[in-house]
Amino acid sequence: MQLLSSTLSLTRYRVEGKLAEPVMDTVREGLKNQVIRDIDNDPAAKSIGWTESGRPFAPDFEKAQFMFGTYMVFSLRIDKKSVPAKIVNKHLSMAVARRLAETEQKQLSKTEKRQIKDEVTNRLYTRVPASPNVYDLVWDYEAGALWFFSNLKEANEEIETLFAKSFRLSLIRMFPYTEADLACGLSDKQRDAVKQAGPAAFITGGAHA
Repeated sequence: MQLLSSTLSLTRYRVEGKLAEPVMDTVREGLKNQVIRDIDNDPAAKSIGWTESGRPFAPDFEKAQFMFGTYMVFSLRIDKKSVPAKIVNKHLSMAVARRLAETEQKQLSKTEKRQIKDEVTNRLYTRVPASPNVYDLVWDYEAGALWFFSNLKEANEEIETLFAKSFRLSLIRMFPYTEADLACGLSDKQRDAVKQAGPAAFITGGAHA
């Protein structure tokens, strides 16, 4: 559980929009509708969905306790499979050879080759277990603030998409520019100035010659 880890990565978000009442039921329904789908023994290469923070591999949002006062805690899980290209090519060559022997053809059409490749790929991905990655989040729904415990590009893109799909709310990533714009109500001219600003060096201590 990343919340209890000694080291962590963090992305701050502002949540735009308002949840329908009752809040817990609305969120629970969104979590249930987009719960992670297990793809072991399935030809799918990737699965993305919500899971329980304390039970990431056995989520049950019908019974899960995820709300603590105004805070909600749950997790994003991304499962992915990978089959090396060399293994795919090996099995594809074997399958093509068998088809040629069975049909007594000298070569296969593009359509036949594509069909065989799909069959081989599906068969291999069905045998490979998915590798899971779990990313915790804390959401203060009253303050419209969310803390996501990752700053990986893929994970951030996936949570932004899934969050909107699940709750019909938008996530705005908070970094210096968005923080200044949202907190200070900048004019267009001021926004341009902030965009063009560069890092500044701050020197502390005694007098310098």
